[in-house]
Amino acid sequence: MPQHVVQLPLKIAAHGRGLPLPFYATSGAAGMDLHAAVAEAVVIEPGQVAAIPTGLHVAVPDGYELQIRPRSGLALKKKIGLLNSPGTIDADYRGEIMVILINLGSQPFTINRGDRIAQMVLCPIPRIELCPVEELPPTSRGDGGMGHTGLR
Repeated sequence: MPQHVVQLPLKIAAHGRGLPLPFYATSGAAGMDLHAAVAEAVVIEPGQVAAIPTGLHVAVPDGYELQIRPRSGLALKKKIGLLNSPGTIDADYRGEIMVILINLGSQPFTINRGDRIAQMVLCPIPRIELCPVEELPPTSRGDGGMGHTGLR
């Protein structure tokens, strides 16, 4: 079954030139890897945060958001995550895509030019019309939350 393709206008900043464009690594991949557009190595110490440039600007179509998500390999192997996960690139934002990384590990983590640091996923975003009511329709779960299904 053919997939729906959405065009995403992309501008490459001077400091992003020469880096690979984001691409799908496999035919079933949901996200495209983003690369670090740093001039020189950036070291993130344990517990520290750094905003890493990608050198990319995009024009997200109306009705969509571009989510910036962690890479599972970095999270598992190096304990590197995204502080605001997922990050959102709104349809009206035209600034550079920056990736806010946090080092949750116990060792410094070095980011070099061209390293894959995150992934981007285009997601449809419906508009919401809030409808105040006196009572919500009941469900079998009710108001149980915060792990209640795992407790006995």
